[in-house]
Amino acid sequence: MSVKDVVVIGAGAAGMMCAIEAGKRGRSVLLLDHASKLAEKIRVSGGGRCNFTNRYTRPENFISHNPHFCRSALARFTPQDFISLVEKHGIRYHEKKLGQLFCDGSSQQIIDLLRHECDAAGVEWQMPCRVSNVERISASDARFMLETGRGLVSTRALVIATGGLSIPQIGATSFGYRVAEQFDINVTRLRPALVPLIFAPEQLTSFSQLPGIAMEATVSCDGAKFRENLLITHRGLSGPAILQISSYWKPGFPIYIDLLPDIDAAGWLLDHRNSPALLPNLLTQYLPKRFAQAWTEAISGGQPAKPVNQYDEKSLRNIAAQLHGWQITPCGTAGYRKAEVTLGGIDTRELSSKTMEAKKVPGLYFIGEVLDVTGHLGGFNFQWAWASGHAAGRAA
Repeated sequence: MSVKDVVVIGAGAAGMMCAIEAGKRGRSVLLLDHASKLAEKIRVSGGGRCNFTNRYTRPENFISHNPHFCRSALARFTPQDFISLVEKHGIRYHEKKLGQLFCDGSSQQIIDLLRHECDAAGVEWQMPCRVSNVERISASDARFMLETGRGLVSTRALVIATGGLSIPQIGATSFGYRVAEQFDINVTRLRPALVPLIFAPEQLTSFSQLPGIAMEATVSCDGAKFRENLLITHRGLSGPAILQISSYWKPGFPIYIDLLPDIDAAGWLLDHRNSPALLPNLLTQYLPKRFAQAWTEAISGGQPAKPVNQYDEKSLRNIAAQLHGWQITPCGTAGYRKAEVTLGGIDTRELSSKTMEAKKVPGLYFIGEVLDVTGHLGGFNFQWAWASGHAAGRAA
């Protein structure tokens, strides 16, 4: 049987950061993961270049039933702290937009950085290694026993860093939630987030032949609003604006899309009220041609487009209102296979915001995506992984 001070289950972003910090403090650390390839979610992130943090990270960039929980960890390990680590390893990076930082090279550079820091901190690795059972064998000294594919392991501190349900094709499982339930720790409702939305059948008929068309728009739902690109797909809508709003969308609710966020659509259409141009042709001044045609047909119930001068003022104002508030009620999402993260998770009201330790199970910690802390698109979820991992690693 192996005896360790700290066992971390899950060798992703949060798990490796936690192992690094615990190892630096002289703890004997074992890092386990069921996967054969290290940190696949880091590798595929950011189009293969890893959007490893966001300069402008704030608590407001995160969604949780307990919105203040993330403040402590984020304040104690900032984007600049991780940037300093990146620079220490000589990794060149660039800011794409809105504070989003990417490797100039590839995501593998971040994986190599974390692996090097783990090795320097004396972290022991076991990969692939499945954990079949977790038991608390002593409440008095907070000791846990793990049954693994490589034998029994005993530890005083057990850190769950197994992520959420997103992207199951690269190894996501429900392990972390099962551990929480085993120890009577609440798990909030789970659903895919940062995920494409699917058209209802009637909208699919109108727009499914336009895959690849993109445009900048403002998308809003349930009080949240994001202005970025949206993308038409063969099944619905994607692109950064849609991925962002998907974290706020609930089944049965509409989303609203402002197709002309910088234009006074009513004033512009009324200025052209005498134009003989067909409405979709006029709209191509601001919108992609094929989209303008399909959109005009959709809002007119399939009726042929008319010249602008055949619409009265009331009709033009109604069209303008729809340009600023195109209403779509998705019939669902593209699911966990296409979701970047999982919304919901371990109820953070059950944890210490300073250490990530379960209040009623001393020695048990949860970090990263498995928690009910979900960041916006743009490097925020990686910053949460670094910050929560750092917090647990300084305490475990």
